[in-house]
Amino acid sequence: MIVKKLHDAGVRSEHAYLGAFASIGGAFLAWVTSNKAEHAGLDRADRWGIFVGEWAPTFFALGLALAQYEQREDTVPS
Repeated sequence: MIVKKLHDAGVRSEHAYLGAFASIGGAFLAWVTSNKAEHAGLDRADRWGIFVGEWAPTFFALGLALAQYEQREDTVPS
């Protein structure tokens, strides 16, 4: 199970949530940077922003999965 391997590697739900919020900010930053620096037009900037912005739901879902795993680990007797 991927969630167990991530948890065993030290990744916690807080890390995934932080990644989600960072990707939201990164999407805006990618959009602004592409729009200003590349001079390729607004369409390309929009594509960069959307590409990076799509990471956020993945990180949020991973955070939820890790949170459920962490909660289950706390209730399992050792």
